[in-house]
Amino acid sequence: MVSLTDLWLPILLSAVLVFVASSLIHMVLGWHRHDFKRFAAEDAVMDALRPFNLGHGDYVAPLPQSMAQMSSPEFKAKLARGPRFSLTILGAENSMPRNLVTWFIYSLVVATFAAYVAVLSLSADAAYMTVFRVTSTVAFAGFALAIWQNWIWYSRSLGYTIRTTIDGLIYALLTGGAFGWLWP
Repeated sequence: MVSLTDLWLPILLSAVLVFVASSLIHMVLGWHRHDFKRFAAEDAVMDALRPFNLGHGDYVAPLPQSMAQMSSPEFKAKLARGPRFSLTILGAENSMPRNLVTWFIYSLVVATFAAYVAVLSLSADAAYMTVFRVTSTVAFAGFALAIWQNWIWYSRSLGYTIRTTIDGLIYALLTGGAFGWLWP
């Protein structure tokens, strides 16, 4: 029987591989350079929002106070008048080192869940492809499936959603490869 502690090396290696692959995808290949649209008058939009002193977080407008308000004529008029939008304010304190550390920790968490499912479902003598299939499937769920909720509910672009899902597939395959290679 394989225990979770027996899998510390593939957990760590898969997180490192995912970190390196995501760095290459985002910084070298330019695969995601068109994920966000630029405001035509970026400085004017930033100047218009600055006086509101918005804290970091997610904002939506118009946002009803209750379900009952959604059907009110006033709220329907706001919707018709537009624009409808969601906006994420990152804040000045947002830092790349913090994001990279958090991303690495997330990759460790996904790999740990893949290891956990593998420990529950596979024997110590499982074949490479069996280990690969189980762990890469779990990793794919962790890296990619929830991205589609943002397309469904928040109108993220389909292109972004597909590109990010492909990223998740790459990360999942690397995770599955690490586990298949280093399975005890």
